[in-house]
Amino acid sequence: MVEPIAGTPEVALIGQGGLLDVALHPDYPEQPWVYLSYSAAGEGGYATHVGRGELDLPNRELRNFEVLHVATPFVSGGGHFGSRLLFDAEQHLYVTVGDRRNRYAAQDLQSHHGKVLRLHADGRIPADNPFVEDDEALDAIFSYGHRNAQGMALHPESGAIWINEHGQRAGDEINILVAGGNFGWPIATYSREYSTGGSIGRLPPELPETIDPVHYWEDQAFPPSGMAFYEGEAFPEWQGDLFVGGLGRQYLARFALDGEQLLDEERLLEGHGWRIRDVRVGPHDGYVYVLVDAGSAPLLRLVPASDSGQ
Repeated sequence: MVEPIAGTPEVALIGQGGLLDVALHPDYPEQPWVYLSYSAAGEGGYATHVGRGELDLPNRELRNFEVLHVATPFVSGGGHFGSRLLFDAEQHLYVTVGDRRNRYAAQDLQSHHGKVLRLHADGRIPADNPFVEDDEALDAIFSYGHRNAQGMALHPESGAIWINEHGQRAGDEINILVAGGNFGWPIATYSREYSTGGSIGRLPPELPETIDPVHYWEDQAFPPSGMAFYEGEAFPEWQGDLFVGGLGRQYLARFALDGEQLLDEERLLEGHGWRIRDVRVGPHDGYVYVLVDAGSAPLLRLVPASDSGQ
């Protein structure tokens, strides 16, 4: 049974916008904060917002909700809001923000668009963020040159933050974040123009000042959404593997890793016509939970055959 939670903020349901991601404070339930990223209206249009409230679970209510950060500027249109939320081991909160379909905003350090932001859990900006001392850049920016990142995961061993992001007419990427790094969009990309199929920028290896993806889809749009490393006991053969949800190709991709290199891809749930929006690993049971992007929004659970009675 699904029960709504009261006290959530007013969300702008426009285009690709809406309620975008949910994260718990790392010390939950001792710190009962629930974090939301979402699109909301303001002067000039819409923007990706990040806020938090205290979850009163018995009363199904989010209390004392507060906005922590707004990814400015507000612009019209409903495309490329992002957004994923992730805490690292030091309880920094990372937020992905799309380029809002203004590709060159991703290279503009006076805009939050096309960036990954880094905040403290209470919304303050860390003093060691890479652009804090740069008067020409916004302090919340951690990395830039991103098109529209919709997956983010913490590597269980290295602690590195991996993201996936949409390209344009292919060129979808998986990247490992680097503080202050320029990830290329749109000046270095494998993406192509929708109308002509022509190149958009130079290829990433041609621009040494940008960071190459660790993996990309060149010939056909994937595009990725949701990402998780496997940690659990239910599927020991998958330990440390990377799961990536596929929207256009409608399957869940599983990659074994050799360091930072992605090996052969296994296609799970293929043939069902399911656009995979998100994937998470159950912290207690080790099962894989998959959210399908559809009007009915089914939540799937993958269990070993021995647990399913087969």
